[in-house]
Amino acid sequence: MPDLDEAELDGTGPERTCVVTRASGSPDGMIRFVRGPENVVFPDLRRKLPGRGVWVTAKAETVAEAVRKGAFSRGFKGPATAPPTLVDDIDRLLERDALQSLSMANKAGAVVTGFTKVEAALSTGKYGVLVHASDAAPDGRRKLETVFTRARGGNGDCVILFDSAQLGLALGRSHVIHAALAEAAATAAFLARCRKLANFRGVAPGGAGGG
Repeated sequence: MPDLDEAELDGTGPERTCVVTRASGSPDGMIRFVRGPENVVFPDLRRKLPGRGVWVTAKAETVAEAVRKGAFSRGFKGPATAPPTLVDDIDRLLERDALQSLSMANKAGAVVTGFTKVEAALSTGKYGVLVHASDAAPDGRRKLETVFTRARGGNGDCVILFDSAQLGLALGRSHVIHAALAEAAATAAFLARCRKLANFRGVAPGGAGGG
């Protein structure tokens, strides 16, 4: 099996090459890994750490395959130990990143919470993201989604990736069941992180069967 091109591996070229699949693509669809002390592999989600990097398609199953097949040692051309918890570690990091982004959107004044307030906000058509807690009641979800779809003509995004406790912690409340985000730069940043997390998990941002 031929060695990967150095520029493709470490990000000096226009594309990155996955050390597992050998597919090339945008760095936005991959995760960069670096070696730390004792040659332990860890993810560099911000893509800012110095040193040689190895890229893997940003999907849980691909990272798991990299661990299972020893692809990191091949990519680094030397010893590289990937912890068995690497997939779960990345999931937690991506989740935390998305929730921190939600907190920033809230500080920017782009977030509304509470069923009645969310319903009123959605009806204006100015809120492009609807967030449900994963433990929200199906009936409440359906009612808000009906208002959302009617107001936006289907042009909006629904996120069901976090439970009510996680949403509450991010938004400074005890529990949050529903939230709506107005169109803003902070909202776009949150949505981008949600899509990355959902892609890693192999689900839609709206849940395993959602949109």
